[in-house]
Amino acid sequence: MSRYIRHAAAFCVLLLAALLVNTARLQLFQGPSYGENPFNRRSSIARYGQPRGQILVDGRPVTGSRDTGEQLRYERTYVAGPLYAPVTGFASQRYGTTFLEHAEDEVLAGTDPMLSAFPLWNDFTRSLPPGGNVVTTLNPAAQRAAFEGLGTRRGAVAAIEPATGRILALVSAPSYDPGELSGNGPTVTAAWARLNADPEKPMLNRAVRQTYPPGSTFKVVTAAAALDAGVVTDLDARTRSPDPYTLPGTRTRLANEADDCRDASLRHAFEWSCNTVFAKLGVEVGVHDMRSTARAFGFNDKGIRIPFSVAPSSFDSHVDRAQLALSSIGQYNTRATPLQMAMVAAAVANGGQLRTPYLVERTTRSSGGTVSAAGPRPARQVMLPMTAVRLQELMTDVVAEGTGTNAAIPGATVGGKTGTAQHGLGNSGTPYAWFVAWARGDGDVDARVAVAVVVEDASARRGDISGGGTAAPIAKRVMQAVLHTRPER
Repeated sequence: MSRYIRHAAAFCVLLLAALLVNTARLQLFQGPSYGENPFNRRSSIARYGQPRGQILVDGRPVTGSRDTGEQLRYERTYVAGPLYAPVTGFASQRYGTTFLEHAEDEVLAGTDPMLSAFPLWNDFTRSLPPGGNVVTTLNPAAQRAAFEGLGTRRGAVAAIEPATGRILALVSAPSYDPGELSGNGPTVTAAWARLNADPEKPMLNRAVRQTYPPGSTFKVVTAAAALDAGVVTDLDARTRSPDPYTLPGTRTRLANEADDCRDASLRHAFEWSCNTVFAKLGVEVGVHDMRSTARAFGFNDKGIRIPFSVAPSSFDSHVDRAQLALSSIGQYNTRATPLQMAMVAAAVANGGQLRTPYLVERTTRSSGGTVSAAGPRPARQVMLPMTAVRLQELMTDVVAEGTGTNAAIPGATVGGKTGTAQHGLGNSGTPYAWFVAWARGDGDVDARVAVAVVVEDASARRGDISGGGTAAPIAKRVMQAVLHTRPER
C-alpha cells in the first residue's frame, strides 16, 4: 500500500512542479503580452481607480479629479483649462496624455517607484501609492497677461527668467479646454473630432511645437555673430552697405522698409531694422560662424526638452551666399519657435550666458515630500560678455527711440527687437508680427524676464501687422506682470 502512496505523492509533486513551471512561464514570458492586451482592463481600472496627482502653479492646483462612480472611476478636471492647456496638455481615458500630463505621467498616476516607501509591498498587494504632484515654474500673473494679451488672435508667447532658465509663461492661442477630452463617452469622441477638424488648430502648442520665420528678431543672432567675429568693432561706425543690396551671385535686389539704411551703422541698422545691412553682415561673417552662433543659441538642437519635447528651430548651413544673406535676416529656411527666440533674448540679458529652459521645479509625493528637484541647468557661453553688453545697449535703443517704443515700461530698463516676417508664396501671406525683449526693474541687478511674442493675425489688414505695433504691447504686459511680482528668494 505504501508503494502506491509513494507513487501518488510523486505524481502530485510532478503535477505541482509542472504547475509552478507553467505559472513561471506565464509570468515571465507571456505576462507582458497579457498586460498589454487591449482587452485586459485591469491596469486601466487600477490607473483610474484613484485620483490623479496635481499640477501646481504658484502652489495652487490647476488640475483635479472627478469621481464618476464608473468602472474607470476618476476623470481629470482642469481649472482655467484653456489658460494652462499648452502646459498641462490633457489626460484622457480614451486618447492618452500630452505635454506635462504625459512627461510626468508616472508621478501623476502614482506608478513611479520613487513615490512608494515600500515598493515591494505595493507589488505584492497590487496597489498604487497616491499620485504625486508636479510643481511648475510658471508665474500665474505672466501666464494670464500673455493669454489675455493675445486674446482672439492666433499666436504664442514664451517667457523665461534669464538667470535660471525657469519658464514663467507659455501660452498658445487659440486654446481649448482639455477637460473636454478627459472621459471616454460619446461627448469626448465628438470633442476630439471637432478639435482636430478646427482649422484654427487649438490643440497645436504654437509656443514650442510650431516654428516660424523669425524675421528681423533673428538680427540679434546676426549682430552677435558679427561682433564676436570682429566684423563690426564700433557700433557707430558706418558700414559699407548699399541700399538696395544685390544678393551675391544674383540680380535680386533686397530693399528696406526703413529710411537712411545706406552705409548705416550697426546701431542705426539695429534700431530701425535695416535688412540690407544685416544681410551683408551675414555674408561677411560667413556660413561657418553664423551656423556656430545660431547653434550656440539653440538652433538645430533636436534634444531640447522642458520636460516635453520642443520642435527644433533651424538655421540652414547648406546655403549659397545669397541664401545666407536672406537667412541672416530671419528669412529663407530660418525657422524658430517662440521659446527659442525667448532663449535668444535671455542670453543677451544674462551677459551672454544661456541656461536651458525648464518648466518643472520639482515633483512631490501627495504628502508634500520631494521626489525630485530640477534647479537651474548648467549655463553655456553663447557669445563674448562684451558682445552681450553691446547687444543690451542696442536693444535698449530700440525700445527707447526705435521701432519698439510700445514696450517701454516706466521704472524699468527694457531691451527689445521687433520683427515682421514675410511668408507664403511670393510673400503673399499676412506677415507674422514678432517681438523679443527682456526687462529689469530699476532696483534689480539682473534682468527678471525675457519674452518672445509672435502673432499670426489673418484677420488684420496686411499694413497693420508689425512687431512694434502688434506684438510689443503683449510683451509689455507680460514683462510688467513679472516685474510687479515679488521674486522668489
